Amino acid sequence: MEQLSFDPRPLVDVAVTVAKEAAALVQRARHDAVTAQVDTKSTETDVVTLADRASEQLVRDRLAVLRPGEPVIGEEEGGSAAVEGLTWVVDPIDGTVNYLYGYPWYAVSIAAQLDGVSVAGAVVEPVSGRVWTAALGHGSFLDGNRLSVSKATRLDLSLIGYGFAYRPERRQRQATTWAALSTRVRDIRRAGAASLDLCAVAAGWLDGYAEHALGRWDWAAGALIASEAGATVHLPGTDPAFGADATVAATPAIATALRTALIECGFANV
Repeated sequence: MEQLSFDPRPLVDVAVTVAKEAAALVQRARHDAVTAQVDTKSTETDVVTLADRASEQLVRDRLAVLRPGEPVIGEEEGGSAAVEGLTWVVDPIDGTVNYLYGYPWYAVSIAAQLDGVSVAGAVVEPVSGRVWTAALGHGSFLDGNRLSVSKATRLDLSLIGYGFAYRPERRQRQATTWAALSTRVRDIRRAGAASLDLCAVAAGWLDGYAEHALGRWDWAAGALIASEAGATVHLPGTDPAFGADATVAATPAIATALRTALIECGFANV
């Protein structure tokens, strides 16, 4: 995409405003949302709560007022697959299984994309209240403090985040890859919310992160936040060696070594 002809930072303000409102709803609704009804999607382990749906509806309603006429793609209600023009991409609760169990690593993620490229985004954590933001070309921030990736230079001394798909047969193949990778790095972490894992790379809490099978809503805001903090980011379909649906982010000094290790550990074949 060519250099932006407008300042995307006002879009960040919209994303933060709406994500904060959704995060407050998510937190208020948690007890009823996880006890009254929990449905499933791709598998019995892939859950959706009433709060997921209520959060996304709130986001859609608020964006319709604040940014009328602009399309929205959301995890629960879908939306046009077209990515032309300015589109909002919403994950109403990223980390729903964590939310279901009360594990406090979940978030509301909202991004604005122009022709499929993220130009503004916010990730808001309902429990801690932390607000992660980025605008293309203007850096990324946590609660207003500028973010920068870690200074790791050695893969064997790096902390790497990862994730699993929901289908058991794919998880088995992924487990083999992660077991192999664990012998090449300092340690690995599985936290269960892709947007926050990408934010963790931005903050230097992780040196790298890799996962398959993310939806656009999973990475739209987090990947921008990581990239604007200096991370090397590969989105689904951008590196054939990773397979068709891989998302990888890393501090630049270990990016090449991590790519090599992932490929040698079978990451592309899971």
